Amino acid sequence: MKAAAGRFFIGVDGGGTRCRVRIRAADGTELAFSEGGSANVHADPEGALKTLRETIDQAIAKAGLTAVDRRQTSLGLGLAGIVSMEDSDRISTAFEGYASVTTDSDAATACLGAHKGADGGLVIAGTGSAGFAMIKGTKTSIGGRGFAISDEGSAARIGWETLRQSVQAADGLIPSTKMTLQIMKKFNHDPTGVTRWTKQARASDYGALAPIAFGHAAKGDAVALPIIKQAVHSLLALRAALRRLGATRIALVGGLAEPLQPWFMLETSEAEGEPLFVLALHDAADGAILLAGGTLS
Repeated sequence: MKAAAGRFFIGVDGGGTRCRVRIRAADGTELAFSEGGSANVHADPEGALKTLRETIDQAIAKAGLTAVDRRQTSLGLGLAGIVSMEDSDRISTAFEGYASVTTDSDAATACLGAHKGADGGLVIAGTGSAGFAMIKGTKTSIGGRGFAISDEGSAARIGWETLRQSVQAADGLIPSTKMTLQIMKKFNHDPTGVTRWTKQARASDYGALAPIAFGHAAKGDAVALPIIKQAVHSLLALRAALRRLGATRIALVGGLAEPLQPWFMLETSEAEGEPLFVLALHDAADGAILLAGGTLS
C-alpha cells in the first residue's frame, strides 16, 4: 500500500451497530479512540454521516488535533452499506478538509486489519454477516447483500428468526418454549404488537434479540437450538466459499465471534486438522488506517 500524505491517520469502522474511530501518528502510535452509534450508509445515509462526523470529531478532540492538523491527516473509512464505487465517491466527497479521504466497505477494512494488509479471508458475524477475501490484490465479497435478502448467520437474522418463531408459537402453530415466551413477554404476548414493531424495526433491533436465543440454546431450548445451529452452518458455508477462492488464513470477526466459538466446536470436528479460524491481528479501524496509507505500531 502506498503511503499517503499527512502526519496523522484516522481509521473509521462504521458498522450497523456502532462506529469506532482510531487515530494514529505516522509512526503507528495510537493517539485517540472513540465510539458512536450505528453508521450504515445504506440503511440510513443521513444518520450515518451525522454519526461518522460526530465520532470522528470526538476522536480528534481527544487527540488534541487542531484544524491545521486535520489538513495534514489522511482519513480511511470502512463503512457498512458501501456496495459500489459510486457509494465510495459520494461518501468521500462528504468529508472535506483532510489531506486525503479513502473509502471502502467495512468488510475490506476488517480484512486489511485482520491480516495486517496481507492476503487472507474474513467471515464477519455481527449485526450483519459476510465473507471477504483479499488474494493477490483481488477483493471478493460473498454475501452481505443486506438484511432483506442476505446476512445469514448474523445477529439480525438470528433475532429475526427468533421473533418469527415466537409469533408462530403465540399463534399456536408450534409449541411454545421458555424462549418464545420470554420474547413474547416483551410484546405483552400480543402478536399484533410484534407486527407494529416490525414496521419500524431495523437490523440492529432484530440483532438485539440474538443474545436471548444464545442463552436459551445453551439450555437446549427446542426453538432456540436449531436457530443457532443454522447460523453456525451458514457461517461455515461462507468459510468454505473463501477457501475455494484460495484464502488459507481466515479470521472470524464481529460481535458474534466470541459467543459462536463453542458452537463451532460442537458442529464440526475440525477434520481438516487445523483451526477453523485464526485470530485477527488488528481490528477494522486499524484496517481503515492501512487503507488510508498509515502504519500500525
